Amino acid sequence: MGNLMVLALRAVLAVLLAGSVFVQAVMVPLLAMDFEGADAALASVRTPVLVIVVLGVVTVQTVLVCVWRLVTMVRRGTVFSLAAFRYVHVVIGAFVAAALLVFALAVVLAPGEAVAPGIVLLLCGVVVAVLGVALIVLVLRMLLAQAVARDIEAARMRAELAEVI
Repeated sequence: MGNLMVLALRAVLAVLLAGSVFVQAVMVPLLAMDFEGADAALASVRTPVLVIVVLGVVTVQTVLVCVWRLVTMVRRGTVFSLAAFRYVHVVIGAFVAAALLVFALAVVLAPGEAVAPGIVLLLCGVVVAVLGVALIVLVLRMLLAQAVARDIEAARMRAELAEVI
């Protein structure tokens, strides 16, 4: 991966991270104020929805930081090491947590007439999509495991060859 690609990806990650901080600092309080003026049906779900939104933003930030660390490892040429698995595991866990948060949001919004049933169904579709992304990252983790195993085997063979020579 070239330096230009690393810089471009880091710029995108930095913008996304700054946007997520903006959402936490500005948009969540505005959402809380909007709930204050809402009818009683929405006011009862105010706290759970706000907690779910904040935790959802935290999962996004977690993924962004882990991807930043993985990009750093790519730049240094150390991504095919056992240390990369820690970040990949955290990314998988964050996606699973995000799926659970979206499902919790669907459960919170389902009772009553405040939200249309179609919205709840769409949220359940988002749960399936986010879990699908987690499974894709899991498959990529398996590919990383194969690459690391081959890298270790190649290093062992190089060491044996160096002994022979």
